[in-house]
Amino acid sequence: MQTSFTLAQLADPDTRESEKILRTCVHCGFCTATCPTYLLLGDELDSPRGRIYLIKDMLEGGKPANDEVVKHVDRCLSCLSCMTTCPSGVNYMHLVDHARAHIEETYNRPFADKAIRATIAAVLPYRSRFRLALVGAAIARPFAGVVAKIPGFERIGAMLKLAPRFPAGRTPSEGPGVFPAGAQKRGRVALLSGCVQPVLDPAINEATIRLLNRVGVEVVIAKGESCCGSLAHHMGKSDQSHAQAKQTIDAWIAEMDGEGLDAIIITASGCGTTIKDYGFMFREDKAYAEKAARVSAIAKDITEYLESLKLEPVAAPAPLTVAYHSACSMQHGQQIKVTPKTLLQKAGFTVRDVPEGHICCGSAGTYNMLQPKLSQQLKARKLGNIARIAPDIVATGNIGCMTQLSDGAGVPVVHTIELLDWAYGGPKPAGVA
Repeated sequence: MQTSFTLAQLADPDTRESEKILRTCVHCGFCTATCPTYLLLGDELDSPRGRIYLIKDMLEGGKPANDEVVKHVDRCLSCLSCMTTCPSGVNYMHLVDHARAHIEETYNRPFADKAIRATIAAVLPYRSRFRLALVGAAIARPFAGVVAKIPGFERIGAMLKLAPRFPAGRTPSEGPGVFPAGAQKRGRVALLSGCVQPVLDPAINEATIRLLNRVGVEVVIAKGESCCGSLAHHMGKSDQSHAQAKQTIDAWIAEMDGEGLDAIIITASGCGTTIKDYGFMFREDKAYAEKAARVSAIAKDITEYLESLKLEPVAAPAPLTVAYHSACSMQHGQQIKVTPKTLLQKAGFTVRDVPEGHICCGSAGTYNMLQPKLSQQLKARKLGNIARIAPDIVATGNIGCMTQLSDGAGVPVVHTIELLDWAYGGPKPAGVA
């Protein structure tokens, strides 16, 4: 794609990077075949190629974002299926992230939209605030259907429907703390405690710590760790996301320069995609460029790290057929496609792929709250495909997908690590018969 940015525009590092990405696109349109919103809406502007044209026009012209750009960029799930499909290697993730930051800086959203986004950014990344909000949501949840039918309140209704019956209380797995290896020590890792995940389902990190301790790995949850910044980052709130990320980077660097770390373990693949991109995010920051790159270099999804430990095959604790739902941030964002299934098979489970597995379930971070109509359509499509293989249980590697699919799957939806922990001597996951 030809571009005509001025030298003054290219002096900005984000614009310079976006110009390189735009020049990589050859208009082939392969991305349209795997874009969830294009499949639903059939609108070229709701495909990656269409959004690329809109973003190019906006950035190249030095224009503030307009209603059309915002509508179509907001509809993007950032599932990154287009990046897996693209034969030219277009880094759509970095381009749309830049576009969202530009929108946040230059576009005056309607009051209700601005208020909801500000509330999400001010609540979800902070565990105490999120817990408090969920107490209120639990009380209002029975009225979610009614609220969703009120014009202008569709997003509030969607939030209430997603809320659990009651938030989980604090557990030791939130840290900070050190969880020593129960067997002969063979490694030391930091575990991202996270923000949303420990409030919605602390069993995920608990299972991770148990399994790693049993196989000889010491686990530390670093003092001072914050949200990874992913939620704010994908809403274009760069200042907030960078501040959160820097706090967490500092916490991990202290551990790396102290007793040392073999890896930084992430159990939420959405967070993993962002953390692995810290090196890029802070490339122009003199104080954090090196530190961010060091963190990204040892960040691993829990399944990646377990694969490196070469666990022995075992007999499954129960003869279950597992539908493996590969989160978009796992298969497209991190390009981890086979490892989780291989581990589940080694643990004795029968593993089946979900048809149309490359298509997003509609969770996508905050998407199921901000775009509830499209999200529900994608959810129904995903649940229909899961039902086609009649599994006993669904496994996935992302809390957002778990929350999205649990209501309607008809079978338990658990994290992959919970099944692996069970197979290797841990307790049965909650909800599994």
